[in-house]
Amino acid sequence: MSEALREVPDARQQADVEERAKTLDTAEAGQGGGRGETSLKAWRARIRRVIRRAIRLLSRPGPWKRGLVLAASALLLGLLMLLHARLTDRGGLGSLVETFLPWFGLFVPVLLAGALWRRSASAVLALLLPAVAWLSLFGGLLFDKSRSSGDLTVVSHNVGAENPDPAGTARELAAAGADLLALEEMTPQATVTYGKELAKAYPYHTVQGTVGLWSKLPLSGTRPVDVVRGMVGPLAKTRPVDVSADPPRALRTTVATAHGPLAVYVAHLGSVRVVPRDGFWTDSRDFGAVALAEAVAAERNERVVVLGDMNGTTDDRALDGLTSQLHSAHEEAGAGFGFSWPASFPMARIDQILVRGVEPESSWVLPSTGSDHLPVAAGISW
Repeated sequence: MSEALREVPDARQQADVEERAKTLDTAEAGQGGGRGETSLKAWRARIRRVIRRAIRLLSRPGPWKRGLVLAASALLLGLLMLLHARLTDRGGLGSLVETFLPWFGLFVPVLLAGALWRRSASAVLALLLPAVAWLSLFGGLLFDKSRSSGDLTVVSHNVGAENPDPAGTARELAAAGADLLALEEMTPQATVTYGKELAKAYPYHTVQGTVGLWSKLPLSGTRPVDVVRGMVGPLAKTRPVDVSADPPRALRTTVATAHGPLAVYVAHLGSVRVVPRDGFWTDSRDFGAVALAEAVAAERNERVVVLGDMNGTTDDRALDGLTSQLHSAHEEAGAGFGFSWPASFPMARIDQILVRGVEPESSWVLPSTGSDHLPVAAGISW
């Protein structure tokens, strides 16, 4: 009986233990389910945050969407430099743009600064077009291409009709030691002064109207070349009232060199003017450029040098007739842009030394005189 009584409590204790075990299992199961639900909620919240962030980023203007105006400006600048020859010349627009074409490169760093400030990848990429266009047109001028002094040194200078000191200008030019010295825009009074001051250094000289050539070598076969259609500019003020015909502004002569005859042209093409009603007026210059080009085309001498104030750069379409026959001494053997006008702050090279049948060896710009132009010089050889 005692054994039976002991088995009853033991059975109750066993039941209590099993009941407690079930309770613990249930609690643990409940706790495990809570952790799973919490992890799921956190994962869903993280996904929502990522989606919201992506939407915000996509709604903002990205690096390829920012600075579209800058990108368009860069493309237009590049196309302008590449296709400047196709730009209309109505009102002289094309000629005006081509006169100052090198300066359009300054817009590249300005646009680049704007692109970096706006963090615009599209604008930076678009700037490659004007940068490459500018380098293809003018990159060669950034290097010194001079080789030697040459066999013959030539100088061309628009001395300026309003030059206050012709005698001083003549002395400065003589000190340069050139073999040939071409002068343009000489007034009748100043021509006498130049003749006196240069006589010692240059035993030979010829003058036709407002242009002249002083030489250390003999000259022959001199004649005027008609490049005038309407006298405008400073020279117009110096023409006597009793003289109806315009004086010559170009000449052709033959220089006797040790290597044979050299045909030399000295020219001062017509002035260009900005006229409010007509724009950039170039009629007189354009007429002279065509006439001079025709004279050079008819020249029988294979060796030709053209010196003078062309009132236009070699990029100007008006000079295509000349540049298609002749080479620019400065572009082939110079250093830098060689700007010659205005003397106070040179912005364009409108004074040219063009050659055919001879080799440019060097080209440079001389210091300022009393003129509003700078003298230009070149060394040539055979």
